[in-house]
Amino acid sequence: MTITKEQILHALSHVEEPDLKKDLVTLHMIQNIEILPNKIKFDVVLTTPACPLKGHIEHACRNAIALFISKEIEVDINMTSRVTSVDPNQLKGIKNIILVSSGKGGVGKSTVASNLALALANTGAKTGLLDADIYGPSLPIMFGLEGAKPMASQLPDGSTKIEPIEKFGLKLLSIGFFTDPNQPIPWRGPMATSAIKQLFNDADWGELDYLVVDMPPGTGDIHITVSQTYPISGAVIVTTPQQVALADAIKGMAMYQMEGINVPILGIVENMAYFTPAELPDNKYYIFGKDGGKRLAESNNVPFLGEIPLVKAVADAGDNGFPIILDDSESIADAYKSIAGRVAQELSILANISS
Repeated sequence: MTITKEQILHALSHVEEPDLKKDLVTLHMIQNIEILPNKIKFDVVLTTPACPLKGHIEHACRNAIALFISKEIEVDINMTSRVTSVDPNQLKGIKNIILVSSGKGGVGKSTVASNLALALANTGAKTGLLDADIYGPSLPIMFGLEGAKPMASQLPDGSTKIEPIEKFGLKLLSIGFFTDPNQPIPWRGPMATSAIKQLFNDADWGELDYLVVDMPPGTGDIHITVSQTYPISGAVIVTTPQQVALADAIKGMAMYQMEGINVPILGIVENMAYFTPAELPDNKYYIFGKDGGKRLAESNNVPFLGEIPLVKAVADAGDNGFPIILDDSESIADAYKSIAGRVAQELSILANISS
């Protein structure tokens, strides 16, 4: 039986990318087709290595070859990826900048940002994490880097760049690396925004698929400066279920959607959604209310990215400098992985719309 490249493309043109609602051939996701005796090989180039539908797409490709060509032919599919950028005016070397934000403090924003960045990195995406919480930087503690000092390097053009610290496969930078952890930082707005710009502009981030930015709580100078100065791909809003947190989350979303800012909302994460005691793993206690984040997402027509339970091990992991997602024995790690997949999906959809 003679098989042609055209036959393979015709078969795979019947496979739709579930999020982008177009077939793989139209999206140029089928590459490097090889036809061998009794075997065909090709690459499926996904828009992100964090694609949660990777297995579904591969299965659909195999079914299409069996249906339109032959059930007997061996099919070798290489599932690979090339991250696309939402904003064509991307910062040099950085394809997507993701802001992790909250309307108020104390909702676990930094924990979500850290584990989200690690979840993306663990899929193979080149990822950085920037701690922009100028007044309360927590990244040094959460990654066990208290006392760490980034190095500076001189580029061929004579300029000096800060080298982010690498740990757990992430490039990390925080104002906490340059300040005394026991002293407050009484900076006025212009000083704070200037410091944040330095962390963006004066760092040698290299090539990144995603730069996750842990923003300060609230809606202040730093939010406006970052949103208007840099090509932001989207924002993740973190809230807890109770009404006071939801009210502030609404304000946070509204700020990003203001004219002149216009940052897409990638979705809402409901943190501390419920409490499950270790000795009663089937019980859920909704200490702060139930489904507040989910209802907020529905009423504002934005994606609900997922919920994260209130688990002591999460706080312990952050305090010990070993974020919870690195512990495969903890089932809560799956919640963060799922949220990372959803964030990557939303970015892929936005990138397709903007292209």
